[in-house]
Amino acid sequence: MTSSGLALREEAHHLAERFFGSEEAGSEFVDQLLDICTRVQGKDFLIIHNPGGWGQSQFDRCLEWEKSIVVGISTTIREMGYDSVLIQYFRTRDARWERMRDLKEQFRFFASKSTVMAAGLEFIIRHINALKVILIGVSQGAAFSNAVMQKLGRPCQVYSVELGFPFQYRRWGRVTERTLAIDSNGVIPDALAHGSLRIGIGVLMAAPFKWAWYRLRNKPVNFAHCVSAPGHEYDWGNAGIQRRITDFLEANFAAAAPNRGPGEAPA
Repeated sequence: MTSSGLALREEAHHLAERFFGSEEAGSEFVDQLLDICTRVQGKDFLIIHNPGGWGQSQFDRCLEWEKSIVVGISTTIREMGYDSVLIQYFRTRDARWERMRDLKEQFRFFASKSTVMAAGLEFIIRHINALKVILIGVSQGAAFSNAVMQKLGRPCQVYSVELGFPFQYRRWGRVTERTLAIDSNGVIPDALAHGSLRIGIGVLMAAPFKWAWYRLRNKPVNFAHCVSAPGHEYDWGNAGIQRRITDFLEANFAAAAPNRGPGEAPA
């Protein structure tokens, strides 16, 4: 490893010491940061998908409409002539105690976890010149992205696309000039975003029982699949949803788009 690489790792370790009590967790955080820094070298964008539900779903297990949004945004960025890296950020591991820890975080609007992610983003941006970041979050993932945006310490090149922000976080949520918040699909009012409080609470209370029922039948599904409510669906195939997102991306990035064809890598 070069001297600059050693210095970068040392700085990442100092950052990890602020948040993690165990050496194992701190080392994992450091390795993730350095891996991302390596992957985004020479790239224009880092696109980060914050999954809904418990925030632990691998992409192939996410809801179809959630996947369509991630693919749609990534494709649009590529068609604008940019080169990007897409990753997922898992705020929770697939373990019961981790889900209980995340439930506690939810009552605090992800106070600790959003601080860790924000610090990691600032570290990456500080060391990768001209890199822009797009956070994509739906439902619980949208709330988490919103919390992260509020923790970023200074104006920076981090943008957020948030769909279906749940009603229970409304008093904490804040939309910045770098945030696109969509809480309606234009067809049916989203009960979990701003519709009926009674329906929203009922859906959230029923979801854990649906999740447990599937597991007892040896047909486990992700928690996000159990949170179903009228209007809580934001498919890229919805022309209104697609237009709002592409307008947001073009308004922020089209003017600086590189002069190269779609998908063409930088020289």
